[in-house]
Amino acid sequence: MLALAITVAAPLPVSFAAAQAVEPVDLDVVTRIRAEAFHNSKVMEHLTHLTENIGPRLTNSPQMAAANAWARGQFNQWGLRNVHDDAFPAFGRGWEFTHASVTMIGDRELPLHALPKAWTPGTDGIVEGELVRVEIKKLADLDKYKGKLAGKVLLLGDSRAYKRGTEADSHRHDATSLEGLQQFTIPATAAADRAKRLREYHERQELVAKTNEFFAAEGALAAISLSSWDNGIIRVAGGGSRKAGESAGIPELTMITEHFNPLVRALEGGETVKLRIRVDARFTDEGDQPGYNTLAEIPGNGAKAGEIVMIGAHMDSWHTGTGAADNGAGVAVAMEAMRILKAIGAKPKRTIRVALWSGEEQGLIGSQDYVARNFARFPEPTDPAQLALPASLREPTGPLQKLRDYDRFSAYFNMDNGSGRFRGIYAQENLAAMPIFEAWLKPFNDVGATTVVTRNTGSTDHIAFDRVGLPGFQFIQDRLDYFSNVHHTHLDTWDHIEAEDLKQAAAVMASFAYHAAMREEKMPRKPEPQPAP
Repeated sequence: MLALAITVAAPLPVSFAAAQAVEPVDLDVVTRIRAEAFHNSKVMEHLTHLTENIGPRLTNSPQMAAANAWARGQFNQWGLRNVHDDAFPAFGRGWEFTHASVTMIGDRELPLHALPKAWTPGTDGIVEGELVRVEIKKLADLDKYKGKLAGKVLLLGDSRAYKRGTEADSHRHDATSLEGLQQFTIPATAAADRAKRLREYHERQELVAKTNEFFAAEGALAAISLSSWDNGIIRVAGGGSRKAGESAGIPELTMITEHFNPLVRALEGGETVKLRIRVDARFTDEGDQPGYNTLAEIPGNGAKAGEIVMIGAHMDSWHTGTGAADNGAGVAVAMEAMRILKAIGAKPKRTIRVALWSGEEQGLIGSQDYVARNFARFPEPTDPAQLALPASLREPTGPLQKLRDYDRFSAYFNMDNGSGRFRGIYAQENLAAMPIFEAWLKPFNDVGATTVVTRNTGSTDHIAFDRVGLPGFQFIQDRLDYFSNVHHTHLDTWDHIEAEDLKQAAAVMASFAYHAAMREEKMPRKPEPQPAP
């Protein structure tokens, strides 16, 4: 085995930089990883089956169950161990839709482009009704519509002026943008801002629930909202309610800006507008069901076999595209990293575990529950306002409760920012990890992975680990058109994926997992998080 001790020159204090200045990198293994990843890649096969054969994977939908089963089959075929679905409790009901159409009818017929929000009911056939403007900003607004909405189609909110794009749709990092990521912004004290955001969250949740009940009780036929993006892009997530016993409201769709705005103008001009709508959508369960993550392992060898390195990505998606960039790409890369390690006969000291999460789009539910059951958690809050929040929004209370595997855990590496290639990694303010990462990236500098930054990044599953003081990391990626065309839209499909980028990402992820599993010491940790005063 050829190994190289890579010396990293990093502008870090001598007190800990000296201890981390030489990090072993097994170049023989990296060479075999690169050969398998670049010349025998299966990553696009994984992605194609997940997106084009199975399709979108809303948590608890039949398609998500199919994805869990397919991933288990692949892991078993490759010889991974401890392959299983990991249940997290009472996520809610499954839901799917198969058809959606909206047509303006009257003197002329005009098809309008709109798609349904998840967890809203179907129309039970074709419905036709007059369009009326409705604007609900606070609970008191409901009173002015009482007795006026029966048999109507509701146009929710106002129009938005179209803005032409001023930047390219697709973007790759260059030296300037990567240098910009090196700048760390010292966070301001945010207690007052957090209190404001939590208050607004509670108010918004109450308003949505009451509005759902009101529209259904009034007998409105359907509601139409405005997409948040222009250029014919339908950006749509959830509505109604996934929870059994709560009102799912009425059929609700999101419409492209260029068709929503003319409807507003017609109504403002005094015209009578009628729409014909058909949405075939259904809840697939009567009661709340658990969600499922899918996990598998390459067992460790020797004295460190009980210690754990994890890689992962979320397998759930929204429902209108095929969940290719968000996050079929991450799933394909994590699966390919495990396949590569098996294919080259890697024998890690620590166990390498892959997790394909569910419920990420609803607040990191799958990963957060897994961490709480296996590694550590804060006590349940006693404050009713805190208890009513999703776990991801709660303030830590009481001392951290560590479970058996907390001290056995080394690191988690996540992918969830589209299909762009890895340009480096966010250190999550773990300065002691930076020279280690720089050494591990050096054999991939020639394929664009060069940068380690101190800053945090959030909003995906590594936060479930970071929140309890475990090393959890997300890679820096080229954003491509992820945040201009794809994220949570009906354009999130196979054609927006870059195959060569996924091959590179799989190689880097496999190498990071292997080297974390082979280090003499576990990954360094930040100070343990403390409960709020």
